[in-house]
Amino acid sequence: MMEKSVEVLDLKDIACPMNSAKALLHLEGLEIGAILDILVDDGEPIKNVPLSLEGEGHEILDTVKVDRLWKIRVKKR
Repeated sequence: MMEKSVEVLDLKDIACPMNSAKALLHLEGLEIGAILDILVDDGEPIKNVPLSLEGEGHEILDTVKVDRLWKIRVKKR
């Protein structure tokens, strides 16, 4: 069985707290249970964006460093 394609939201070079706001706004348009990969910068973004998403009730499935960026895999709740 093939895995459903995962949408990617590129938020690199977007400063806090705008990246969290953009991520939450994007998730609003997705169905419950949808998976989204969010790309953010190192430093404040990787510290704050996952906390913000969890604070809104979404589930963080994984965080992986990819070169100078982080990929946050989140499941909409």
